Amino acid sequence: MSSTPPHDAVDRTHPARGTRGLLRLWPTALLIAAAAVPFGSFPLPGLLAGPVGSPGNLQLLALCLLFGALATGYDLLLGRAGLLSFGHVLYFAFGAYATNTVMLEAHLPFPVAALIGVLAGTALSAALGAVSLRVSGIGFSMVTLAFAQAFSIVVSRDPGGLTGGEEGRAAPADLLPGGFVGIDHTADLYWLALGCLLLTLGVSAWALRSPLGRVWDGISQNEQRVEVLGLRPYGFKLTAFVIAGALAALAGTVHLLLTGGATPGTTTTDFSLSLLVMVVLGGSGSRWGPMIGGILYTWADQRLSDVAGSGAVASLPGVLRVPLSQPLFLLGALFVVVVAVLPGGLARLPARIAAARREKAARTRPADATPPAREAAGTARAGGRHDA
Repeated sequence: MSSTPPHDAVDRTHPARGTRGLLRLWPTALLIAAAAVPFGSFPLPGLLAGPVGSPGNLQLLALCLLFGALATGYDLLLGRAGLLSFGHVLYFAFGAYATNTVMLEAHLPFPVAALIGVLAGTALSAALGAVSLRVSGIGFSMVTLAFAQAFSIVVSRDPGGLTGGEEGRAAPADLLPGGFVGIDHTADLYWLALGCLLLTLGVSAWALRSPLGRVWDGISQNEQRVEVLGLRPYGFKLTAFVIAGALAALAGTVHLLLTGGATPGTTTTDFSLSLLVMVVLGGSGSRWGPMIGGILYTWADQRLSDVAGSGAVASLPGVLRVPLSQPLFLLGALFVVVVAVLPGGLARLPARIAAARREKAARTRPADATPPAREAAGTARAGGRHDA
């Protein structure tokens, strides 16, 4: 009788299989670490100023998580359905402005106003998406940009005093939840932003694993083939547009709490381009790339502003001081470097490293080396001919 253990038993005890099992747990470990950040008192020199759990750092990290959520929702359009929208920030800003206006004008508490703001943002995305999707390609991008610009102009004109113009409008503190007002509750705001990110990731994962996600993938690759199969791409693209718009409106209501009001900076073209950079930087069409891009871009935007205004930059010669004192220049240079060195974004970096290692191993392998499996098969054939 053979003493060789069953094949299943060998698989369960194989070191590589055990390692892969541990690697699958990294999202859970990362979530636990992220939830525990407000309790951290250790510094991260060069990354954050002061202890990790200080109110200023928690505010910055909350913004990073929130924009990671916004970029993840936007990638449902860009990376999944193949729709390049230049006006996605419209629904983010509209969620904040609608919620704030309802509180200020109707004197409703934040939970009710936030629900109205998210529903209004969803309805607006459905209406504008139905119009924008009548055209495709660059025409679609231009129409979405036109809608966003129109809303930006309305905000700046301050009709009826509803938007506050260039100053924006502060949220009424007496109608906001007490647990989210004041510097003592910065940790609660951080956890709220983390919850928004988790909800966005969950909705995105559900949508992509459903038949809806498979149709989006088909549309992004070859829309005519989807039509030949008897499906109507327009309805599926509009669904992606509405889901992404609803997630953006939700993120806008959270941003209202983080910043204490609705700000016109979220309606600008610069913010639209920043959102696009976030997704491309992290890796459009990947599972974690947009989130990574949103977090890193927001962190870099804040930290590079500090570097640009530092004494070290001020002491440099003019030819270096002028460009380095501009945070947008530093961010643009960083983006160009990442796109040139890492096509596909940061999320595909591990795969590129693994491919480079395999290529290096293949080059260093002796030319006359015979793979073990092929060598064993050749020995068996030789033995069979010898027996014959």
